[in-house]
Amino acid sequence: MEKRRILFVCLGNICRSPLGEGILRQRAEERGLKHLVETESAGTGGWHQGDPPDHRSIAVGRSHGIDIGAQRARQLKVDDFTQFDLIFAMDRDNLRNLVQRAPHDSSADLHLFMDYVSGTTRDVPDPYYGTPRDFEHVFAMLDEGCGYLLDTLFGRKVRQG
Repeated sequence: MEKRRILFVCLGNICRSPLGEGILRQRAEERGLKHLVETESAGTGGWHQGDPPDHRSIAVGRSHGIDIGAQRARQLKVDDFTQFDLIFAMDRDNLRNLVQRAPHDSSADLHLFMDYVSGTTRDVPDPYYGTPRDFEHVFAMLDEGCGYLLDTLFGRKVRQG
């Protein structure tokens, strides 16, 4: 099996996409697939470059055993379209932005995350102006989606041991 490079993209890279990155990394490691998955996250906007994820994203991740506190926000780069195999937008607005920015020689597949993993065209809602419960809901969506993503890409491999 070949290694897959996966980029999660949201607006500012402080809420949804860092959680997607952290969840996928952790779930791949739990399944013994760490060597086959490389993942990062980025934002279409650059307002938060260099900042850690939102404290509520860090908290919800930590409550599920996933530490994303060392991540730092970055803005989407043109190189991302050739460096990653799959680029997942968290919502339709960010997907439109990705499609508009993609160079003609882009080798990445661009998708709405929930559409790709569930076949249902729906956004991962931005919890930024919400409550801790909204962050928990986003975590649950991303966690379930990352499980389906790993199943789709690699089959149902479970760590032996």
